[in-house]
Amino acid sequence: MLTIHELVSDNADKIPFTWIAGADSAKRLIPDVGMSGADLVGHLNLIHPSRIQVFGAEELSYYTRFEVKRRVHHLEDLVTGGVPAILIAEGMAAPDDLRDFCNQQQIPLLSTPIDAAQLIDLLRIYLGKRLAPKTTVHGVFMDVLGVGVLITGESGLGKSELALELISRGHGLVADDAVELSRTAPNMIEGHCPALLQNLLEVRGLGLLDIRTIFGETSVRRKMKLKLLVHLIRSTPDAFERLPVQDQTEDILGIPIRRVMLQVAAGRNLAVLVEAAVRNTILALRGIDTMGEFIERQALAIMESSRRE
Repeated sequence: MLTIHELVSDNADKIPFTWIAGADSAKRLIPDVGMSGADLVGHLNLIHPSRIQVFGAEELSYYTRFEVKRRVHHLEDLVTGGVPAILIAEGMAAPDDLRDFCNQQQIPLLSTPIDAAQLIDLLRIYLGKRLAPKTTVHGVFMDVLGVGVLITGESGLGKSELALELISRGHGLVADDAVELSRTAPNMIEGHCPALLQNLLEVRGLGLLDIRTIFGETSVRRKMKLKLLVHLIRSTPDAFERLPVQDQTEDILGIPIRRVMLQVAAGRNLAVLVEAAVRNTILALRGIDTMGEFIERQALAIMESSRRE
C-alpha cells in the first residue's frame, strides 16, 4: 500500500510539495484496487471522488464561484467518496474554507508550483509504476536483438552459461537469478534486476562475474520489455511436440507471453537456437506466421496431388 507521505517523499526531486493542511494524515492510504495510474489522480472531479483531486486555475475558479454552503457540500461528497488528498497546482493560494475543512476532516492538502497538467502526468507515471502488479521469477533476463527474453528451467541446465554465451555474441544482460517483473501497461511487462544483483552473473566454476566490468557498458541493460520466454528442459524422448501447430504461451501477471521450449543436449548450440527463436518472434510480431504458411503450402500440395490422380 502507498501513503500520501510516500508519494510526496518519492517525488521530492521532481515535484516540490508544501503541506497546507491535514499533515497529521500523511499516512493516509491511496486506494490500490487494481486501477491504473490514470484512474488514481486527475483534475477536480466529483464523479470520481476516490482519486487524488488536483486544483488548477480553472478548477479553483469553479470552486470559488459557489457560495460557502455549496463548497462544503462538494467537499463532503469528496470525503464520503474517500478522497486521498487534494493538491493545489501552479502555486496558487488555497481558499481559507478549503484549508479549514481539510484540517477538520484530516484530508491532506498540499500545494506545488508545477502546472496542473504536468503534475497529473508526473503522478500518473509514478503511480502506474509504483502500484503495478509485480512478481519475482527465477531465471536469466536478456536483451537479444532488442527483444526481452526470459530464460527459465530447473537448476543445473546451464541458464547462466547460455547467458554468458549470448553476452559474448553481443547481447545484453538485464538480470540473473532473480528477475523482477512488473505490468507497467495493460499489455506490457517490464523486467529489471534487483539493485543487489546489478550487472552480476553467477556461472558454475567461475563464481560471480561483473559483466559490465568484463564486457563493457554495452553488455548490460537496466530494463527490458518481456516478449519471449525460453524454457530449457532436459533431453528426453517425446519431451514435447516437435512441430507445435499453435504458438505456445505462458501467463505472466495476466498477460500471455510467447514461449518456446529448448531441449538441452550435448552438441546443441543453444545460443544460436535462442537467436533463431527471437528472430522468429520478431516475424510473428510483424504478422508473419511461418507455421501457418507451411500448413497452407502443404494443403495446396495435397490438393494438387489429388487432382493429378
